[in-house]
Amino acid sequence: QVPLVESGGGLVQAGGSLRLSCAASGSIFVINVMGWYRQAPGKQRELVAAITRGGTTNYADSVKGRFTISRDNAKNTVYLQMNSLKPEDSAVYYCNAGRGASFYYPGDSWGQGTQVTVSS
Repeated sequence: QVPLVESGGGLVQAGGSLRLSCAASGSIFVINVMGWYRQAPGKQRELVAAITRGGTTNYADSVKGRFTISRDNAKNTVYLQMNSLKPEDSAVYYCNAGRGASFYYPGDSWGQGTQVTVSS
């Protein structure tokens, strides 16, 4: 497993922006797919965005055009830039990587999560 630590969550008004960061212990260059998932109260955890080592990305339809995932292999960090936030984006956001990670399934490593709350 890969230790992951998220940061950057918080409270923002609708239409605002936040940038989440996920720092991995050790080099992420060897990790192919890293992703961001979110879970709202009473709902299942869902994929938000994922990125391969080479920079290919995948997004949930609900965030396309508003969110951007990126990674800096030299800094062992993955980012999620969230713009035009909506109240329905409110959730705990989790960074994911590790064995089995793909564009459609999570790997076996999760961060502790960071809360994002968007007020209307």
